[in-house]
Amino acid sequence: MKCALVTGGSRGIGRAICQKMAGMGYYLLVNYKNNRAEAEKTLNLINGNGELLQFDVAHKTEIQQALGGWIEKNEDKPIEVLVNNAGIRDDSLMAWMDESQWDNVLKTNLDSFFYVTKLVLNGMIAQKYGRIINVVSLSGLKGLAGQTNYSAAKAGVIGATKALAQEVARQGITVNALAPGFIKTDMTEGLDEKELKALIPAKRFGLPEEVAAAAAFFASPEASYITGQVLSINGGLYT
Repeated sequence: MKCALVTGGSRGIGRAICQKMAGMGYYLLVNYKNNRAEAEKTLNLINGNGELLQFDVAHKTEIQQALGGWIEKNEDKPIEVLVNNAGIRDDSLMAWMDESQWDNVLKTNLDSFFYVTKLVLNGMIAQKYGRIINVVSLSGLKGLAGQTNYSAAKAGVIGATKALAQEVARQGITVNALAPGFIKTDMTEGLDEKELKALIPAKRFGLPEEVAAAAAFFASPEASYITGQVLSINGGLYT
C-alpha cells in the first residue's frame, strides 16, 4: 500500500490535494489540528480511502507521538508522498508585531517542515523513492508588507526545499515547492477580492483544485527529473 501524508488536509488547498492524491491511488493520511468534523468531510470525499492523523504541526512532541507512532506501527505502509501544506497567517506591521505572532507563525510554517519531513524522510531513503512537496507562498518569493513573519517562514521553506533536494536526489527523492498567490480558501476570506483581482493579470483568484493539479504533477513518476523547483500559481501576479 502506498501512502500520502497531507498536513492541514481538512480544508482548502489541503483537502483538494487529498482528493487529487486519492484519485492517483494513494491511501491518505489526513492531518488536522482541531477541526475533526472538517477532517471527516475530507475523508468522506475520498471515499474513506485513508485515515485521520491528528497533531499540531507547531509542536514537535505531538508530531513525534502521532506521526512517529503511526510510522512505527505501519512499516508495511511506506509514505511515498509528503505534502507540507499546513500553515497559518497572523499579519501585522513589524513595528506592532508581538513575539507570539512571530513565534507561532515561524513554528507552524517553518519548524513544522523540519520535524514532519525528518520523520518521513528515513522511510523514503530506505525505499529509494519519495516525493516531498512544500506549499509555500507568493509572500515567500517577493515579501508582502504586513507579513514579515509569514514571508520569513515561507522564504525559509523555499531555501530548505532547494537544499534538501540536493541532499536526497540520488535516493530517488524529489523535493519541490508550490507558491500559490491568492487562492479561494479560508485564509483569503477576509481579503478584499474585488480590489485584489484588479492587480492580477488573470483577473480572478485561483482555486484549490488548480494548486492540487500542480501537486499531483510533482508527485507523479513523470516528474522524477524535476527537483529543487518552486512553481508559482498566481495568475501572473508575480513572475
